[in-house]
Amino acid sequence: MEGKASFGSLLDEVLPRYDFNEVHRTVVPGDPSRAYEALKAVSVGEIRLLEPLIGVRRLPALIRHGRFERSERSAPALDEFLRAGFLVLAERSPDEFVFGAVGRFWSLTSNQPLRTVRTPEDFAAFAEPGYVKVALNFALTPAETGTHLTTETRIAGTDELATARFRRYWIVIRLPSGAIRRSWLRAVRRRLERG
Repeated sequence: MEGKASFGSLLDEVLPRYDFNEVHRTVVPGDPSRAYEALKAVSVGEIRLLEPLIGVRRLPALIRHGRFERSERSAPALDEFLRAGFLVLAERSPDEFVFGAVGRFWSLTSNQPLRTVRTPEDFAAFAEPGYVKVALNFALTPAETGTHLTTETRIAGTDELATARFRRYWIVIRLPSGAIRRSWLRAVRRRLERG
């Protein structure tokens, strides 16, 4: 889905134009500050399908170097993404958190984020053909019965070929990828319901 961002969010500043996007939302108990803490604390083991996805992403390292790093189930999921090469692109606590990466995620052998993209400025300036930029946010706003928690994923190709390659990959990965984000939202709700 092509689109132009609406006004106001950090995600709009990070990746205002994109070729693909997907949005998931829920209402969780508690105020945005508590929900923000819960969001950042959700562990790898609490998010269905995340461990297998991380395993697939780490296959190239196993093939090239003969080693396979396992994820720590109790580690915060956001920390695992950062360890894998994603980076924090913007943060305004407790309203919004944005992270992302640049890569060739459709590739069987080069599906890791580029480690040369180290800062939000690197991400913004990156324009080398053959890649996509991926940015994900979690946005929190007060609700009558708690907090509206929304996550949006945006993907922008750096050229037409990369966009076409990602489109084919998106057909395969969109459902499991969306399931991970919905599971993440449910994990936040469970943490808050437990108090």
